[in-house]
Amino acid sequence: MPRLVDPFTDVIDAWLADDPGLLATVIHERLVADYGFTGHYQRIKVYCAQARARIELESDAQGRPPGLHRRFEVVAGAQAQVDWGDEGALLTAGGQGRKVYSFHMTLSYSRDPFICFTTSQDLATFFDCHRRAFAHFGGVPATIVYDRTKTVVRRHVAPGRAVPLHPQAAAFAAHYGFAIDVLAAYRPTGKGRVERQVRIGRDHVLSGRRFSTLAELDAAFAAWVPIRRRQVHRTHGEVIGVRALRDHAALGPLPQFGYAVTETHLRRVGRDALISFAGSSYSVAARAADRRPTKAGQRVEVRVGVEHLEIWRLPVDSPDRTSMLLARHPLAAVRGQMVVDPGHWAELPDGHTRSTTLDALDPEPVAAQQVSEQQPVSAMSGSMVFGEARAALEVAVARRPLAYYDRLVGLTTPPDPSPDVSAESAAQNTGESLVGAA
Repeated sequence: MPRLVDPFTDVIDAWLADDPGLLATVIHERLVADYGFTGHYQRIKVYCAQARARIELESDAQGRPPGLHRRFEVVAGAQAQVDWGDEGALLTAGGQGRKVYSFHMTLSYSRDPFICFTTSQDLATFFDCHRRAFAHFGGVPATIVYDRTKTVVRRHVAPGRAVPLHPQAAAFAAHYGFAIDVLAAYRPTGKGRVERQVRIGRDHVLSGRRFSTLAELDAAFAAWVPIRRRQVHRTHGEVIGVRALRDHAALGPLPQFGYAVTETHLRRVGRDALISFAGSSYSVAARAADRRPTKAGQRVEVRVGVEHLEIWRLPVDSPDRTSMLLARHPLAAVRGQMVVDPGHWAELPDGHTRSTTLDALDPEPVAAQQVSEQQPVSAMSGSMVFGEARAALEVAVARRPLAYYDRLVGLTTPPDPSPDVSAESAAQNTGESLVGAA
């Protein structure tokens, strides 16, 4: 019995041969829109599963078996491979888990590993891990192999086309003297050496242990490295440490100065002299070093490093068309913090001249406590801490009976006490009770 999908199998097979990862939902959508297919999505889903298994056993357009790959070997110092590992909520400090990532670099000739642990995969952290790896190996490999990650590739392109590199990645590679090798699309076996190392490191360094800091994680790897280097690798058949000596000797030299990669963003200054970045707020100097004021709504450049964040004035807002540093802060430890330098707010109003009184009609005004020492906001341990200003806001209040206000508006006539009668006695004669300020 013919199936609804049969008239469209040649079209589906051609699509899958050109792009094996094409989703069945996309195929169904295109068949309905362009070919008049009236069947349910499940029919396409079942056929695609069968077709993919069949296509893997066939040859591609160039006559090459797509299920096979060419094995390669490299000489000492020629290549390293890089990958990330997602270790989940690993840190347990404070009773809560914190997400941790492992950075891996493996020398392809010897399989000598390097692992470090971070809580971020951003651009600055990624290349800081490279610097640590180069210091660990004592040199720089000639080539490093990467996935098509956004910290290396500026944008994705079709298979067979040249991959545009991220400008910061290209500059970092040029400074350290290595070439960037980006894997071809649909070639997951291109860096199997480091991917295998991710699993080995997870099993031997992390499994069955608890950690509270990144330093403890790095120390666990450092303690495991000598054990790993004493082992005979199953592929090249040599002791890893012995082969690593030849690998290290062939590495390129480290440059005299390091290269710090920073990630840049544009932000606007709020009316509270703060900018927002990654869910936290950072203060901006009300006046720059050249005494030019910072305006609400002004655009600034945020440069993010591994541990610090800098806020720079744009050249368009400077008379000499040059950038100027407005603030430098440590990165917020957790999302939602306010990181403030008290000096940035020194010229902003703090409310110390405000005062209050109960009523201005009294011939003898009740003394009001002036708010003269209201504590400014300060930054401690990278987060916002508010001063205890509540006591300064307490105002002295005089309590009087309602008859007092009747006299003020002329509803009653005050008595004329004799000179030898005190004001307190007169108040008692009229039924009043004056109570001093609390």
